[in-house]
Amino acid sequence: MNLTYLLTAEAIDPEQTIVLRHRPKEPALAKVLPWLAEERPDLFEVFQSAQGQQLEKAMSKARYIASFVAHGPGRALFVGMYELTGSTSIPMQTFWDWPGNAELRAFGMQGPSEDDPRTEILMFQQQHLDSYAHWKGKLIIDWPPPERSWWRRAHQNEMPVHAILEDSALERGMPHWTELVLSWDELNVLPRRWRETLSQWRGIYFIRDRSDGKAYVGSAAGADNLFGRWKNYAETGHGGNKLLRKRDPQNFVFSVLQRTSPDMTIEEIVQLEAGWKVRLGTHALDGLNDN
Repeated sequence: MNLTYLLTAEAIDPEQTIVLRHRPKEPALAKVLPWLAEERPDLFEVFQSAQGQQLEKAMSKARYIASFVAHGPGRALFVGMYELTGSTSIPMQTFWDWPGNAELRAFGMQGPSEDDPRTEILMFQQQHLDSYAHWKGKLIIDWPPPERSWWRRAHQNEMPVHAILEDSALERGMPHWTELVLSWDELNVLPRRWRETLSQWRGIYFIRDRSDGKAYVGSAAGADNLFGRWKNYAETGHGGNKLLRKRDPQNFVFSVLQRTSPDMTIEEIVQLEAGWKVRLGTHALDGLNDN
């Protein structure tokens, strides 16, 4: 069984279908793109709506997109089927004003290169289709070489089905808590299973401002524990902390210093927090804790 067979079975013409295997060269964007496909499909579609000059021409003549993300060497993981319903031409200099592009820029998206000869760029409108929606994050196909060619015409390439997983691989397993490092922008697009896990963890967390290295130590033991506390930072940028209000939250990096027992009292957790503040020197003027 191959991709052409699957398309034909759903009355989707392979000759009118472009297959995309997204693998951004920007590391931060490559990390979160599967999360966006799962948690922010609207933003994923914005990412997919503008392409380089050659692919733009191909998409202008196509009707469908079979969308995948890279899933290891020579593999592609299914995101969804889309019908191209039109496009809007915008001046290149207004690219970052297009809704959603500024958000993607925060994840490292570089946008059109400086040597792009176009003065205008097409933003494609897409309609998500129900075809194989139940295989989102589960269908894996083999990607024909050369791997650097990240888009193909469906009818001209053999793309065998490699596997159909039981669970979505778009939500990659969360790293061990000692290795968990998240940017402020990433807090809003965390995979569901990550949010559920963080909601179970009480502990002491650390916020570092990349602009000058100053840091803040806090504790989480309230509603939804670490996730609840970090969600508040995601929404406000400062979590109610006076010294953080004066800073750009896009420079913040979040990590966990210590997990605590779920039956530890609030008073005990606050004592642990105070000890970490002293050891790490995060009290003002050296740090960002004001108490």
